[in-house]
Amino acid sequence: MSEENSEENDTEENDTEADKIAVPASVQRSVFSWRDLLSESAAALTAKPTRTLLTALGTILGVAALVTTIGLAKTAGNQIVSRFDELEATRVLVRPVDRQQGQNNVEVSVIPFDADDRLTRLNGVVAAGTKSDVPIEGLARSVPVVDPLGQNEFQIPVIAASPGLFPAVRATLETGRVFDIGHDERADNVAVLGPGAARRLNVSRVDNSPAIFVGTETFAIIGILADVEREPDLLNAIIIPNGHARERLGLGAPAEVHIETEIGAAELIGSQAALALAPDNPELLRVSVPPSPRGVRTSVESDVNALFLILGAVSLLVGAIGIANVTLVSVLERTGEIGLRRALGATRSHIASQFLFESAALGALAGLLGSSLGILTIVAVSATRQWTPVLDPWLPVAAPPLGALIGLLAGTYPAWKAAATEPITALRGGT
Repeated sequence: MSEENSEENDTEENDTEADKIAVPASVQRSVFSWRDLLSESAAALTAKPTRTLLTALGTILGVAALVTTIGLAKTAGNQIVSRFDELEATRVLVRPVDRQQGQNNVEVSVIPFDADDRLTRLNGVVAAGTKSDVPIEGLARSVPVVDPLGQNEFQIPVIAASPGLFPAVRATLETGRVFDIGHDERADNVAVLGPGAARRLNVSRVDNSPAIFVGTETFAIIGILADVEREPDLLNAIIIPNGHARERLGLGAPAEVHIETEIGAAELIGSQAALALAPDNPELLRVSVPPSPRGVRTSVESDVNALFLILGAVSLLVGAIGIANVTLVSVLERTGEIGLRRALGATRSHIASQFLFESAALGALAGLLGSSLGILTIVAVSATRQWTPVLDPWLPVAAPPLGALIGLLAGTYPAWKAAATEPITALRGGT
């Protein structure tokens, strides 16, 4: 009896093991781990490396365009603001609110003739000078005899200035010298020519003491300007001292004051200039100060970004379409593989996740390569222009996730199409 019971127990155990073996695979739960997902996706991407690289090329160029655009916009904005600080951010202009007509119909204002001295006492002022248009009846000529045909006579503006105007507008000399406080106080009949006026009057040197004639006035030329960084109207003008314009031409008061300040001192000087020039009635003067450099930087960056970000977005769209097309072709090529995986127990989600992961990985790789290319482009352009490259630290870090997101979106439809494939159809039509 014991042997029969033993045989029966052995038979039951064998039947149980046979039942376990006989259970179909489709009934068992399929397991697709992250390790499997990584290995299968890596194998699919590296199977045809040339096609993978060409597929990612559009996204690489798109991300590179975005990184380059944002980086160059910030670099260019920083460079422009630096130049802005050197020139425009150090300029303050003072003009009267209202003007009155003085002697000989010359406009006068409340600005004093000693404005240079008053303003240079302020801490932060580098130079200051006055400037006034002086109407003189008659044309300018370089010969004493009036030509009846008027071929050697020209209509050239005459500007009265204080000695401090030349450094305030950053004027440079071609030859000779500019007039000083002595010429101004003595009301000497001397003049400095802008390069345009010198060419028209045919005056190229001052060592032979040339003279010009404006109406009934005679001026000895003591200097010729080469360039002016501010107030370009001086380039084509005859510049005479305030003293001569006051004594002989009826200039009642300077028309405006130009001030050059140290960097960062413009707003402070703007608040003090009117009180220094007209302590009794500072409200009669209008002071113009430069805009904030931060606003200039923001404006430059926004303008450049608005222009080039569209190009980067178009490149990204082309890259996303490329990834979608190649992923869809890959689905068609791997129909047999999809059917086999489904027959062996892979679910629809497993198939979809594999194709989504492949497209996302392809996009992330493209984002990494694109950001690297963009950074190299920024450095190269900055080096050729002798700029200091400026780049937000978040930009290279954000580029690979951006590429992965593009790849994920591009692979959504192909992944859905692969997951929707029926096993029997895939096995019949696959190769």
